[in-house]
Amino acid sequence: MPAEDFKETVKQQADIVRIIGDYIKLKKAGAQNYSGLCPFHGEKTPSFSVHATRQFYHCFGCHESGDVFKFVQKIENITFPESVRLVAQKLGIPLPKTTYSSPGEAKEAKLRAQLFDVQERAAAFFRDCLKRPEGARAREYLADRGLNAETIASFRIGYAPDSGFLLRDRLAAEFSEEVLRESGLFSWKQNDGQQETKVPRSGRNDNEERLDRVEPTTNDQRPTTAAMYSKFRNRVMFPISSDAGKIIAFTGRTLATDEKAGPKYLNSPETAIYSKSRVLFNLDHAKEAIRKLDYAILVEGQMDCISVYAAGFHNVIASSGTAFTEIQAKLLGRFSKNAVVNFDPDTAGAKATERTLGLLVEEEFQIKVLTLEQGFDPDLYIRRKGKDAYGEALRGSQKYFDYLIDRARAHFPVRTPEGKDKAVQYLLPHIQRVPSRIVRDELAQEIAQKLGIDSAVLRQELRHVAATRSAAAVKTSSEAQATDAERILVRALASARQMQLGAEHLSAHDGARDVVKDEEFDPARQAHYAFQNEGLHRGLATESLIDALLSAGPEVLDVLELPFSESERRMLASILLKEDEELTAERLDGAVRALRRIHLRRRLEETQRELKKPSIADDRVRMKELLLELERLSRALRDPSLAEEGLKTGLGNKKSA
Repeated sequence: MPAEDFKETVKQQADIVRIIGDYIKLKKAGAQNYSGLCPFHGEKTPSFSVHATRQFYHCFGCHESGDVFKFVQKIENITFPESVRLVAQKLGIPLPKTTYSSPGEAKEAKLRAQLFDVQERAAAFFRDCLKRPEGARAREYLADRGLNAETIASFRIGYAPDSGFLLRDRLAAEFSEEVLRESGLFSWKQNDGQQETKVPRSGRNDNEERLDRVEPTTNDQRPTTAAMYSKFRNRVMFPISSDAGKIIAFTGRTLATDEKAGPKYLNSPETAIYSKSRVLFNLDHAKEAIRKLDYAILVEGQMDCISVYAAGFHNVIASSGTAFTEIQAKLLGRFSKNAVVNFDPDTAGAKATERTLGLLVEEEFQIKVLTLEQGFDPDLYIRRKGKDAYGEALRGSQKYFDYLIDRARAHFPVRTPEGKDKAVQYLLPHIQRVPSRIVRDELAQEIAQKLGIDSAVLRQELRHVAATRSAAAVKTSSEAQATDAERILVRALASARQMQLGAEHLSAHDGARDVVKDEEFDPARQAHYAFQNEGLHRGLATESLIDALLSAGPEVLDVLELPFSESERRMLASILLKEDEELTAERLDGAVRALRRIHLRRRLEETQRELKKPSIADDRVRMKELLLELERLSRALRDPSLAEEGLKTGLGNKKSA
């Protein structure tokens, strides 16, 4: 069947209300119309409409509109042909051979498809290993955590053997080196040429005590298949799926106890199909229950999530390898605007609860907080006390401001004027996040009553809060614009060794090594090189902050003492307070590559804007230059390995924004 005929066949059979309803919560708003919150821009009241008869959608807020294919293409961030295929799969329509509009589009779609395939193959490998003799310790661990065979199968839990090469050898027969490299499943040793390189103990087979000869890498430092080894070893493997149910990444829980075991939980790095800040663990299983019950249970860890789900509470989700984010709040809001937050009751859990509450408040969620007994997380509570006890605790959840007021009373003795003042100052930033002025006023009266404060005085404080709310929101928004890649490299740049770094120490390659042979990896040096030599921070939210760090002299011992603006100091403090992941060479390399792609995209947009200028039509030489530049940048963006090369050439001496 021709592609155009197939597209029309799918469109005729597709119910746009049902397809879009899988992504956002829609309500009947007339004879043929349904409405909901637009998934393409932040909004508090629904302005997104779907017409059931004419089969199109339109947002009166951001003016985005189109048919079912455009919606799926935009929300899934895929190509148009991929969106047609995805809608067809949802409808159970057999797929014809795919055609693409350009070789670049075909290559990008093929890579994404292969990345999905490689994750599925890896998951099958891990599940098989769990059943084998070497998976006995993993099976024992899962049994101790109360997981039965049905739950293990439902969540597709597996085991990564203590070998660096079994998974690699299994997948190398099916996938290219590029796909394996981009999958996030492997690490590798990078070498300038052929040399004897010792594979780490945890990366070797048990009977392997020799030095492994690593094949030479190419000039662009790509690893060969022989140089790769499994990132996940001797770990219980929890697949992470998209809300459509496709496996896109993994979390591995170590079974080792020695000091070389690495982090307790190891997550896949970000890839072309996985961005941890955009994923909610178990949403693929939970979304229908969330819609039906009209609320979500939000927990911290994957084991907590699995235990709560196995106990029969199917509307449970968890953040995935990251603190809860604004994007995740918006994603959850597609299915319900009601949530019960059940994080660990320890100090870290309480702080995480407050951060999460703030994000949910700004998205106008109706929130309750479930605080379990001290020492109990949801998983342990259900195993020790049972699912009925958890259900009873769930029904006793507090309104979020009652929770915060109790926290304020516990931390500050409100019997004294000083204690009352501190309690109010603790609560005011939380009130400030509430979008509705009416709700803020009601909260002020409630707080005043519970803290024994003259409500008129408190309302005066709130008026000041309301007057400064817009400015504060702008600052918060600016801080939130910093990407994960920027945060990783700012952390590296601000590390203690950075303050003794001189220009003479920069590597001629990528900053990861000094010219002195075999010098220990220094994250500050690599970050310094990326920013100073490539200018990757130009135009980013962190640009002025990074410039200040780059210009710091060796006499500076405390980076927070540098002459930052208040917003820069707040941003740096926020980044440094979240140093929960080790700054490895691999993680920094991934961050640098991410910024290179951002840099290339910005230059691509600049070139496109210049091509649209009326004066270009009369300058054929310049137009040809721009078209060549456009093609080069597009090619570099399609192939991550060309990103570095793409930054070394450009149009004249024009400085990128």
